[in-house]
Amino acid sequence: MSGFELGLRGYRLTTAEILYHLPDHPSVLQTFIWQEFDIAPAFPVLTKFLDFWETSIEGKLHSVRVAARGLISPAELKHYGHEFSMH
Repeated sequence: MSGFELGLRGYRLTTAEILYHLPDHPSVLQTFIWQEFDIAPAFPVLTKFLDFWETSIEGKLHSVRVAARGLISPAELKHYGHEFSMH
């Protein structure tokens, strides 16, 4: 399914910044960036990924920051008070 079709179904491009502890050095944090189409505010795709992380990956999660933006949104229109004509 294309990104446009997902946008029509309510999906948004979702980015998560995941901080986790390195398995060999627990006091050191590493960053992992995850990006996928997901549905806000429940984020079922991200939740499934984080569940997989906790069961299959050794690095313990520290924190997750999430940003989501709809691909289909109203156009932004700004009026500057000038008119230009082109022939």
